[in-house]
Amino acid sequence: MKDTDVVYAVVRVGGQQFKVSEGETIVVDRVATDEGKTVTLDALAVRTGHGAFEAGAKATVKAKVVAHVLGEKVRVGTYKPKSTFKKTRGYRSRLSQLTIESITLKAEKESKGGA
Repeated sequence: MKDTDVVYAVVRVGGQQFKVSEGETIVVDRVATDEGKTVTLDALAVRTGHGAFEAGAKATVKAKVVAHVLGEKVRVGTYKPKSTFKKTRGYRSRLSQLTIESITLKAEKESKGGA
């Protein structure tokens, strides 16, 4: 099977699963890699051009860290009725943008049958 036969792969990044294909950009939780560096991800499943879906496939996905960004601001407010207590807190997720460079199938070793 050729490497170009892969249509898409399912990868796990930061506890979440993403369906990715080559050239696609995804936003994930912050990865501990500098911008411009390449990250190698293990594929959980792969769909090939022949229509075969292989769960637990031996494939690697190379992704480039494009940028580290901040997510949208989330504001959470709390109050207590019949008093003047009000409190507002905010939070912004630390995210990374990954661009998928390649999806490659690992070569399977052929077992030597001797009988």
